[in-house]
Formats: sequence, C-alpha cells, structure tokens
Amino acid sequence: MLKKFVLLPRLLILSGMPDFKKKCPGCSVFFLALFLFLVFGCTIEPVETDLLLLVDFSNIPEDMVLTDHHTDKIEIRIQADPRLIEQINKQTITYPADLYTDLEFDPAGDSDSIEPGSYMLPVDKTRIPMNPAIKILDINPSFLSVRLEKKITRTFKITVPYIGAPAQGHLALEPACEPAFVKLTGAQSLINGIKQLKTKPIDLAGAGEGFKKNLPLDLENPQLYSSDHTMFTVTVPIQQQMVTKTMANIPIQVWNATSKVNIEPSGITLEIKGPFDTLSNKAIMDQLYAFIDLKGLLPGVYARHAYINVPVDLVVTGADPQIFIIKVE
Repeated sequence: MLKKFVLLPRLLILSGMPDFKKKCPGCSVFFLALFLFLVFGCTIEPVETDLLLLVDFSNIPEDMVLTDHHTDKIEIRIQADPRLIEQINKQTITYPADLYTDLEFDPAGDSDSIEPGSYMLPVDKTRIPMNPAIKILDINPSFLSVRLEKKITRTFKITVPYIGAPAQGHLALEPACEPAFVKLTGAQSLINGIKQLKTKPIDLAGAGEGFKKNLPLDLENPQLYSSDHTMFTVTVPIQQQMVTKTMANIPIQVWNATSKVNIEPSGITLEIKGPFDTLSNKAIMDQLYAFIDLKGLLPGVYARHAYINVPVDLVVTGADPQIFIIKVE
C-alpha cells in the first residue's frame, strides 16, 4: 500500500524538473505526510449537547382517555458534528409515544387486552427522528408514566351562572340556553364527578335590559373532554322590578269652582306601585295629580272623594285620606 502513495508526489514533478527523489531520498516521505495531513488533518471534532423533545402521545385506544402523564418532554444528550447540531437546533423534534404499540400485549392484536390503569412506557431511542450521523448518548427519563381511564358519555342539562348585579331596580330572570343539553365524553372518574355542568359565568354588572351571549363550557381541564357542542347561546331576560313609592301631601286641585272654596285636608298621600324606571322618571311622575270637580255644587258643606290621575303602568295601592270636607261659600 505504501508504494501507491509514494507515486503521488511524482505527479507533482513537472517535465524537465530535477528528480528530487534521487537528490533527496526523504522528500517522497515528506510529500506523503503533507498529503495525508491535508486530507485527514482538518477533520472537525464532534461535540456534545442536550436537546429537549416534546412527547407526542398517539394511538390511544378508542375506549380510553389519557388522563395523566408525569412528563410531556424528554431530554436527550447527543454527540455530532457541530454543523449537524446547528441544523438540528433549528428543528422541532417530537418523540412519538405510541400507546397502542407499547401497551398491546395480545399477539392477536385485540385492544380489549389493554386495561385501565397506570403504566410505564420505555423510551425507545430508535423512534427518535434523528440523522444517523448523530449519536444519542443518554435519554432522561428512560420511562414515561401514563394513566388510562375508561371513556364514557353522559348527557347534561346546561346551567348558566350569574355574577355581578344588574342596574338598580332591575332583575335578571332565569336564562335560556341553546342548546339546553349537551353530551359530554371523557374519563369515567371525571364525568361521574360532575354534579352540575355550567357555562362560563355571565356578568350582569349594570345591565338594564335583556341580551344574548355565546359562552363555552366551564371545565377545569377542557382538553380531557369532548362534547357535541363547544359554544352555547345564552339569552338573559332582564326586567324592571315592581316597586312601591309613597307620594306625600299631593295638593288637591279644585275644578269648576265659581266661588270661594275651602278643602280639608288640602293634600293627599298616595302609595303608587309600578316599574322602577317609571317611578324614577320625574316627567312621568309630574303627570300624577289629585282633583275634585265642584261643577254644579251650590254653597254648602260636602264630603267628597278625590279623583287621581295616574300615568300608564302605575297603580294606586293606597290613599289617605279617603274623604275630603268641602265648604263652598
């Protein structure tokens, strides 16, 4: 083999040039050493580094739910050419945790052999999508802890909770939800633990009229459930409260008087019931008054009821006094 390499420096000797081999017997060895250095002396030393890989849990049995995994990442230590490491640092690499393959012990491939419970899955480095030139030195953790539970489905009536208070004098009635029921699928322990299925709460703060809002379900870990509806249209009816207001000492108006008249007492106290906004509206309440019509009365003393003009939506629930003494001169 050495004789073949000795010939290589000869190729560098041009025609007409002196034969250095004859004049310098050690030159051929020198040129060979120089050639080998140029070819092999520039090799880049491999380096080591750590990578964090996301775990992709796949092929979960159809009648099961993955409810717990202690880790969703693994750390690997690799050794490779720095150029390869630079390339791999720009990639997102996942480790495929194939639950069906790892847990299926039945040679016939019957998934019924997989039972609910906790399992330790070994991390198989041959599954890591890595360039063959990259050497995997260590994997941590070497096992993945998972828990499987039976999957069940139940139908729930939707409840919509309220927070906050509507505008003063207003009341929020029971909301209407569309759809009113939903099928929820998840792990048996989680589904059976739901006593009441709710949407996210609706804030009533300052609301003075009814409104609609689209809301999702309020689930602590929504990724552990699936439902046939993800959003629900909620109609919130808000109405004014019926309140009672006392109007004291309203003057008694005299109609059709042709002479001097004296009325005892001169005012009336009324108890009025109606919507809060109406009773708080000065323009409407100014339309409330009391009067006695004296048309056709001759001079004398009379006992009469007063007439009350009541705006629409209001009701008189009490009046004091009931009778007025009228002296017509």
